[in-house]
Amino acid sequence: MTARLTLFLFSALLAGTAGAAAGDKTDVVRDLAGRVGPIIGSASACRDIARPRIQAIVDKFTAVIMEASSNEAERSDLTQSFDRSVADGRGAVTTGRTDCRSADRQLADLERSIAGPGPGPSVAAVIAPSSAAAATAPTAPVAQVAAGSPVRGVTDQEIRFGMAAPFSGSAKELGRQMKLGIDAAFNRVNETGGVEGRMLKLIAADDGYEPARTADAMRQLYEKDQVFGIIGNVGTPTAVVAVPYALERKMLFFGAFTGANVLRHDPPDRYVFNYRASYAEETDAVVRYLVKLRRIPIRQIAVFAQQDTYGDSGFAGVSKAVRALGVSDAAIVRLNYKRNTVDVDDAVNQLKLQKPPIKAVVMVATYRAAAKFIEKTHDLFPGMLYTNVSFVGSTALADELMLLGPRYASGVIVTQVVPAVSGYSSAVLEYKNALAKYFPGEAADYVSLEGYVAANVLIQGLRRTGPQLDTEKLIDVLENTRDFDLGLGASLNFGRAEHQASHKIWGTALDENGKYQAIELE
Repeated sequence: MTARLTLFLFSALLAGTAGAAAGDKTDVVRDLAGRVGPIIGSASACRDIARPRIQAIVDKFTAVIMEASSNEAERSDLTQSFDRSVADGRGAVTTGRTDCRSADRQLADLERSIAGPGPGPSVAAVIAPSSAAAATAPTAPVAQVAAGSPVRGVTDQEIRFGMAAPFSGSAKELGRQMKLGIDAAFNRVNETGGVEGRMLKLIAADDGYEPARTADAMRQLYEKDQVFGIIGNVGTPTAVVAVPYALERKMLFFGAFTGANVLRHDPPDRYVFNYRASYAEETDAVVRYLVKLRRIPIRQIAVFAQQDTYGDSGFAGVSKAVRALGVSDAAIVRLNYKRNTVDVDDAVNQLKLQKPPIKAVVMVATYRAAAKFIEKTHDLFPGMLYTNVSFVGSTALADELMLLGPRYASGVIVTQVVPAVSGYSSAVLEYKNALAKYFPGEAADYVSLEGYVAANVLIQGLRRTGPQLDTEKLIDVLENTRDFDLGLGASLNFGRAEHQASHKIWGTALDENGKYQAIELE
């Protein structure tokens, strides 16, 4: 829908709601959220569009939501609708459905309508509260910190960080382990006085690995908990909601547990930093391994993937790797399952139909669904090779498979973005010592190791920034971090055009005892 038509509808809606009941006003604002949000989202995906222009409209629309809402539930519902629409608009640019020239033009049309004057009723009456309400309205959630006031989430005693992750549902072990690793790193630095005398605090919010809950989780962290930044969010479909939320508020979004491209734009989003290698890099490594070392024809490799943006990202990585080998990706079979389920029957049935028979499956799944798929296909396809990207949750996957029996676990491959937890590198030994000290009884785990490493990269940035901490200074420091050695066996680097610290992939395979052993991928 064009901005011009949107503005016409704004005017019509405004004219039709004079004296409307509160419920009708809420419906109007919800409709407007679905029209304004995509314009804001498209603009926010374009680096050449000045952020203050976008923020001004976000601030005004947030105030509209507050005025139109008669209770907290209504306000939350309207805000969530707006955030989803913003995410949709951003996706329109990143997927090529619209371009930045059109986004700039639509934003300019919206700005002119808000400012008025013009024919018909001004949209300013809708995208701004009444003067009386404005005088008593609470501060908009996305308002920037006033000059001279304390930095959000930072006091003389602490720096608060937030994470939105699954702590319930079928992927809850991923959230628990990621938080464990970050807490271990924070505890370790806090024990020696923190950073510039400030203790690091992690506040977690549960989104159940469901995008519909992520906006509420992010809002809780930003508005209620007043966090300085985000670290260790879990998941790709949830990142589709969380990343735009953070960007609109110029809030640091660091070290998420996902290798998806939604966090890896070119050029990179200023406020988004990744520690880990991407899914494209993981799947490229494993496709080359299957083809060149295991001698499996590409036509006999399939992809088992979650039916959402996580699965899409992994499947796209496989397709790119196949094309890089000079082969068409048109015939690659994708076997799907629904997120937060273990309903893999359709995927199994589709696998049975393939001719020639599939010999290897690249899995872009979470641990329970992956284990169920292996259980149902292991005896049907003797000798099948199963590979997984790191997001699967290595320890949880091993535990699930060993419950079925050693034969289900033996030979299952997982690509990793951290070194083997069974190794003796300085980084791994330090992590194990911290885990034993602060969380005795917890076993070493690839997910918690990733959380620990990502947190330590952030801690290094905080230390280099010094006592006068704010987001922009921290980002400038991160963008000038070169050859940082954590003892991983590979140095870490950021830059203005590089917001991913590591590109290293490690190969591991389960043995009959459910333990991961290192394997060479090339």
